[in-house]
This record gives sequence, structure tokens and C-alpha cells, in this order.
Amino acid sequence: MGELRLMGNKQKKLIIKIIMTIIMGALALTMILPFLWMLSASFKVEADVLKYPVDWIPKTWNAVQNYTEVWSGRYSFLTFYMNSIKITIFTTLLQAIVSAMGAYAFSKMNFKFRDGLFLLYLSMMMIPDQVTIVPKFLIFRSIKLYNTHLGLIFLGSFSIYGMFLLKQSMTSIPDALSESAKIDGAGHLRIFTQIILPISKPSLATLMVLKFIWTWNDYQNPLVFLSDEKLFTIPLGMTKFMTEYTQFYSLMMVASVCAILPLVLIFIFGQKYVLEGMTAGAVKG
Repeated sequence: MGELRLMGNKQKKLIIKIIMTIIMGALALTMILPFLWMLSASFKVEADVLKYPVDWIPKTWNAVQNYTEVWSGRYSFLTFYMNSIKITIFTTLLQAIVSAMGAYAFSKMNFKFRDGLFLLYLSMMMIPDQVTIVPKFLIFRSIKLYNTHLGLIFLGSFSIYGMFLLKQSMTSIPDALSESAKIDGAGHLRIFTQIILPISKPSLATLMVLKFIWTWNDYQNPLVFLSDEKLFTIPLGMTKFMTEYTQFYSLMMVASVCAILPLVLIFIFGQKYVLEGMTAGAVKG
């Protein structure tokens, strides 16, 4: 009887697992359907885009013409792409370096008023970004960084959240490691680069993935700090493109697919680091 009950419980658990898998798969499908429709529409001729019922596989393929028009037309997506890649990569790298150095100072170095300064630093998170737009604009214009990519890179290179995330991760690292390195004659630079930073890789990768996505999608800062169309990033370029090709949904879908494709690839390859980094600092803090 005991074996029958055990087999029955296993079967029930298996059935429940199958049902939950089907439900989650159906929910995931509803989330991905808009992207699949957008991808399908980017391959179609304009007359078939809004056709109902939807032809998920285009009957008449027009992919070459659509993508050529988007990438080499009046508003060349290549320019917007290169601008976004340049700003996003440099901003992400610089913020990772600055946040890691700040996190190390607040977690592994002892100095006067350290905890008070850290709380003051965190309190700045309560101030919305929109409140500081005008002061930032005046400062950047006065130092000749308005309407430059360098200004946008500096603007996004400092993050309270990034420093806090890495600080929590570094705090969970036992102090015995850095203390033993100090006994062996290692300085702060060597401890930071050879001991603390390698252990904090999951949290650092998490910050870089999130920052890449935030910077790539940023619309507010380029809108305020850029005025030259040749310097526009993809979010700003999309507005110009949509205005020019309002009636051409196939071309709008091509632009949308091209805009989000890097984000999809970044998340696919970086999602495991995001999950590890989110829990890395949960043990001690």
C-alpha cells in the first residue's frame, strides 16, 4: 500500500508539473507573440502587414528591400546604431569601473564618517532624475559638453544603484581575504584587482547588463543634451524615422526589430549573471 501511495504521489506531482509547464509556456507565448508579429511584418510587403488573419510566414517576401531602405535611406539607421553602440559601451565600462571602486572603498576601507557618507550617498536615490535635468544642462553647456557624446557618457557613468549593488556583493566577501593579503604586503590596488573584483564578477556582470539595457533605451538624456541629428542615438533616431515613414508599417517594424535585437542578445547571454548577481549580496549586508 505504501508503494502504491508513493507512486500515486509521484504521478500527481508529474501531472501538476506538466500542467504548470503548459500554462507557463502559454503565458510565455503571449509575451513573445508581439515580437514575432513585428519580425514577420518586417519581411512583408506593405499591403500584407495589416492583413487579417495574420500570415505569420509572409507569402510575398520583401525583406531585402525593407532592410536596405532602413539601413541606407534618408535616415540611415547605421549612424544611429554606431552612436548608440559607442555611447552604450563606453558608459557601461566607465560606470562599472567607477561603481566598483566606490563599492570597494565603502566596503573594505576604513575611514572617518564612512557609514554616514554612504547613507548620504544612498539618500540621493530619492531625488528624481527629472529634478536635476536643468542644473545638469546648465553645467554641461558651461563646460562645453552640451551636444557631445562625451557629455552623455560622463552623464551616465555614475550610478548610486550600481555602487550599492557592488557594495553589497563586496561586503559579503570575508575580510580575512583582504587582511591576509595586507599581511603579505599587498596594497589596496592589488587587493581590489586580484582578490575582490574577481569574486564580485557576477554582480559586476549584472550591473553591466542592466546598464547596457538602460543606456541603449535612454531617451530623456539624448533628447535634452543632443541637438545635432548626426549625433542622435537609436531612441531619438526612431522618432525621426517614424515621422518620415508614418504610413509604412513594414519599415517601422524593420526599425523596431533592429533597435531591440542587441537587447535580446545581451539578455540571452547575460541572464545567468543577472540571476547570480541579484542574490550575491543577499547573504550579508
